[in-house]
Amino acid sequence: MLDAPSAQPTTSPAQKALLKLGLRRDIDLALHLPLRYEDETRIARLADAREGDTLQIEATVTACEVSFRPRRQLLVTVDDGSDTCLLRFFNFYPSQQKALAVGARIRVRGEVRGGFGGLTMMHPSFRAAGGELPTALTPVYPTVAGLPQAYLRKAVLGGLAHADLSDTLPAPALPGSCENLSEIGPKPLWSLRESLSFLHHPTPDVALATLEDHSHPAWQRLKAEELLAQQLSQLQAKRAREHLRAPALRPQRGGLHEQLLAVLPFALTRAQHRVSEEIARDLAQAVPMHRLLQGDVGSGKTVVAALAAAICIDAGWQCALMAPTEILAEQHFRKLIGWLEPLLAPLRLRTAWLTGSQKAKERREMLALIESGEAALVIGTHAVIQDKVVFKRLALAIIDEQHRFGVAQRLALRSKANSAPGAVHVPAPTPALPRAGEGEPQREPHLLMMTATPIPRTLAMSYYADLEVSTLDELPPGRTPVITKLVHESRRDEVIERIRAQLAQGRQVYWVCPLIEESEALDLVNATQTHAALSEALAGARMNGGKATMVGLLHSRMPVAEKRAVMALFTGGQMGVLVSTTVIEVGVDVLNASLMVIEHAERFGLSQLHQLRGRVGRGAAASACVLLYSTGEAPRLGETARARLKAMVETSDGFEIARRDLEIRGPGEFLGARQSGAPLLRFADLALDADLLDWARNLAPQMLDQHPELADKHVQRWLGGRAEYLKA
Repeated sequence: MLDAPSAQPTTSPAQKALLKLGLRRDIDLALHLPLRYEDETRIARLADAREGDTLQIEATVTACEVSFRPRRQLLVTVDDGSDTCLLRFFNFYPSQQKALAVGARIRVRGEVRGGFGGLTMMHPSFRAAGGELPTALTPVYPTVAGLPQAYLRKAVLGGLAHADLSDTLPAPALPGSCENLSEIGPKPLWSLRESLSFLHHPTPDVALATLEDHSHPAWQRLKAEELLAQQLSQLQAKRAREHLRAPALRPQRGGLHEQLLAVLPFALTRAQHRVSEEIARDLAQAVPMHRLLQGDVGSGKTVVAALAAAICIDAGWQCALMAPTEILAEQHFRKLIGWLEPLLAPLRLRTAWLTGSQKAKERREMLALIESGEAALVIGTHAVIQDKVVFKRLALAIIDEQHRFGVAQRLALRSKANSAPGAVHVPAPTPALPRAGEGEPQREPHLLMMTATPIPRTLAMSYYADLEVSTLDELPPGRTPVITKLVHESRRDEVIERIRAQLAQGRQVYWVCPLIEESEALDLVNATQTHAALSEALAGARMNGGKATMVGLLHSRMPVAEKRAVMALFTGGQMGVLVSTTVIEVGVDVLNASLMVIEHAERFGLSQLHQLRGRVGRGAAASACVLLYSTGEAPRLGETARARLKAMVETSDGFEIARRDLEIRGPGEFLGARQSGAPLLRFADLALDADLLDWARNLAPQMLDQHPELADKHVQRWLGGRAEYLKA
């Protein structure tokens, strides 16, 4: 129906709404499953109704009038022979009033409420009585404005009738005959067609709980197929990369890699040694590396990235490092300049710095250095992937906090390997496997992605199955444990006294304000007001040495020069307190900061709280993180907020934090833009369906090897174009 848009010269509002929901193909409609169901298969008696029941009755209208007290409303009294009920409509049309005239026989469905005046239904659905009753439950689908349920139901029926629902699982692996599935809960014995037909129109005798918790055999079949599609698409992406080519970068004896190790002011941890060797082995291959480096806050990912960059540069190629914020990019720039610039200078190589806030002259100079190849290392924000940036020989792309970038941005950085003058530019998505006679495969840079949010095992097995994962599971010596305290906002004065004490000892303090309702404007007002209040409260406070306390302010709307000036004062120790929004979540490294106060901590995500806490405890001083929370007008915190704050107090282990965050919020927090807004798992639940995930992981390589046509068909059915997002 939507497969050939060219045959539809005009698109109705309802068709546009279908496209907005991503319902383009017949199979998309068939897989658009109900949120809930309404039982219109039976007629109930009012005399048997209980408070809160949703039921369907057939009754005669005995009274119908428009009342204006306390507001305009249509009041209709009906009698089904066993009792009477008042139907109340606040929004109604003359045609509805006419259909509800006294004497009319109608079929009504709604929730029954009790009261002194008898039974009532608010805004029930109704139509003329009579006609056959449905034999299945009526589906209620997720929808958007402009897409009525009646239109959507008809479209889904059409999709279900026309979609190709033939089996894509090889016969030995069919659910029910596959040994791996023989011990999985309710066996998914049903075919895909049977499962979808049932879930769109279940019989009234079904246990609704099995539909709601997705434990019904029909749901099991769908979840198994969905997980298989995800595993297949990721394995396809991984295998496709094996047919691409990247420069083989091998460390040189006595080269930059060894020189950097010799001049570092600290010794690497065992974990850093292990991970650096894993990356070096990948870089030495002529196949593009696609590795995720995960490590808790402060585990030393930057030096691992520097060692990888040294190998790349020593082999005569360029390396690009992209960070999500200018503060984080500048932090990397300062560290890498300090480590690498003295080693690059004798080779007449430079480090380039690219951000969107640069002045035109400086930007032109940087672009020239990059295009000529003189800039061996390029560090920056999103500016690194702009069209005007042309690399001469890009071989390694490093993306920090990779979940903060969109898929298109990550693909754009990878495509820069083909941006050199004379290079053949290939569109960003990973190409299909090359066929014989098609010439040289596309050249890709090695890709190293970094994240300070550890990936729980189930996510690593599912959403990140196409990546090699390296883990820094050891903190460098000298990091002090951070004590986390949960404090109600009513004790704010006590927190300010604690700040005074820290300042007197020569320590520095962060005070972080939340983003309120996703509004930068409100975020700015909140931070500004907090800055003013703290400046006043700490007016008499003295820092170590007798200097008056300087309270600084940092937020995303400040001019870049002003941000740099504030950060320079805080980093240099002249500023005692920094009031900030979450721009300091990553990349700020001030060893003297020993206290972090997070205001309205209940509004932050768990991984974000953990990232913020990681800004302190980076030096030798005992450090603390105060979670200042508010319940507002409610008597207590909500369940989710309470679970987040409890986790923060109980553990500082990033992997345990990640596991709990997955339990609390689901996979979205970890995946960020990897899904590009289109969830790759709609039905399966990683926390509950580990057995199905294992089955899919085992079957996927067998299908690709023995039944590649079925594998392609299965992926297209379930993911369509979304499979491309796994390749970034």
